[in-house]
Amino acid sequence: MTTTTPPRRHTRALAVLAALGTAAALLTSVPAHAVDTEDAVPGFPAPTVHTQEAYDPAADFTAKWTRADARQIAAMSDKDAAPRANSLPEEFTMPTVPQDFPDMSNEEVWVWDSWTLTDENADQPSFKGWDVVFSLVADRSLGFDDRHTSARLGYFFRKSDVADRPADGGWTYGGLVFPDGASGAIFEDQSFSHQTEWSGSTRIFDGNKLRIFYTGVAFYRNADGTDRKPYDPRIVQSEGRIFADENGVWMTGFRDQHDMLQADGTYYQDGAQNPFFNFRDPFTFEDPAHPGKTYMVFEGNTAAVRGERICTEEDLGYAEGDPHAETPDEVMDAGAHFQIANVGLAVADNAALTEWTFLPPILSANCVNDQTERPQIFIKDGKYYLFTITHRGTYAAGIDGPEGVYGFVGDGIRSDFQPVNRGSGLALASPSNLNYPAGTPFAPNVDQHPGQFQAYSHYVMPDGLVQSFIDTIGTSDDFVRGGTLAPTVRVDIDGDSVTVDRNYGVNGLGEWADIPTNYAHSIPAGADPRPLP
Repeated sequence: MTTTTPPRRHTRALAVLAALGTAAALLTSVPAHAVDTEDAVPGFPAPTVHTQEAYDPAADFTAKWTRADARQIAAMSDKDAAPRANSLPEEFTMPTVPQDFPDMSNEEVWVWDSWTLTDENADQPSFKGWDVVFSLVADRSLGFDDRHTSARLGYFFRKSDVADRPADGGWTYGGLVFPDGASGAIFEDQSFSHQTEWSGSTRIFDGNKLRIFYTGVAFYRNADGTDRKPYDPRIVQSEGRIFADENGVWMTGFRDQHDMLQADGTYYQDGAQNPFFNFRDPFTFEDPAHPGKTYMVFEGNTAAVRGERICTEEDLGYAEGDPHAETPDEVMDAGAHFQIANVGLAVADNAALTEWTFLPPILSANCVNDQTERPQIFIKDGKYYLFTITHRGTYAAGIDGPEGVYGFVGDGIRSDFQPVNRGSGLALASPSNLNYPAGTPFAPNVDQHPGQFQAYSHYVMPDGLVQSFIDTIGTSDDFVRGGTLAPTVRVDIDGDSVTVDRNYGVNGLGEWADIPTNYAHSIPAGADPRPLP
């Protein structure tokens, strides 16, 4: 690995320079990328027109992923696709993952949501010659579907710049990041039945300082599994140090936990409004258009009492006179108003990144979907891409779409985001057949494509590489559960188009659990002294 001009850093570096060079124009640009309503698919509405125009990050403007947008997914699905066939366009679909996958942890732990060691630009540095990733892990004595209330934050490492790696990606499990009990100390009510650590992001700073941003969660359940009070998710930061020598990587610190954000019930739905609310997955970055500012995106829900009929004409997004439009009352009578996801935004108030202020959400999906998980900002060619993931089962009544990545493009971190790929938002689907029910990961529908649940929790990396974890591969007559990372794939990102690169790897599938770094962190390469046993 060279420390001067890394092989894959140039894409994001050029993006940052382009963004800096155009910062003054961001607030006034209105690109000519609006969808022509005359291009509607027969039998379906036209997608909503979005300008991509940027606004000040603190402005009271929230882009909408509308029902008119999301219905484009069904519009481009093949209504004649046979059972077990993929009904979605191949250019937007992840290649099928085989069932005979290796386990990156050597059967030590279940592995699912994962992310890289990153810097302020979301680039991925190696540390003293090692690649490092962070994952949610759980002991394999638990059933795979029982892992969520017992998740801990673990880490893996491998040597950088190795040409030929073993099938499992060559990772070594380093263990848990936080000392036992540290993440639970933030909760005033210590009577929780389960306390767990959910997804986030990890930033490296000068030297070997790490700051981990994650979701701390407490559950308060009775012996029969019912809730005696709503669960309590919080966005938390903890600081520690990373070390390495020729034998591997280790970490220290992370004892102090900073409880930074709790859902406010004003912008972001809280437990008093809905005991099933979503509030998690912090991703932090510095915006080149606003030097000196650090921002965070995260998953939330629109602040409203569960079941309140809040969906508006703007949430639906139909053009005036569209013959396939719905009314707010029609969709809410069908129950769509129980799905009110959004993507939140916050700004740091101090250099230690322990104090934050909520800003209005940058995207809402009212009456469209209930989850916009693990959002991230990706900057390329002066454009800001908001990527998020969601499930087929969290769509609102009357909307259908696959498990996978959804993308939106604009001219700033707060924009009138345009959904990518024909105005739908679908960026990278797991192969799916929308003509048949999905089933569940533990009982996938026999007529569904075997890849319906093959991968989830996708994370978009520099150069368009995408990592995810394996959930279930197969259908009810023949399926296997996952619990390790899937093959890496690559997407080409160009304007409002995101397509699978079939020339990457073998027909689009790269190596298993392949998460490459794209430059070397600036730190002396000498080995660190190992702590005494």
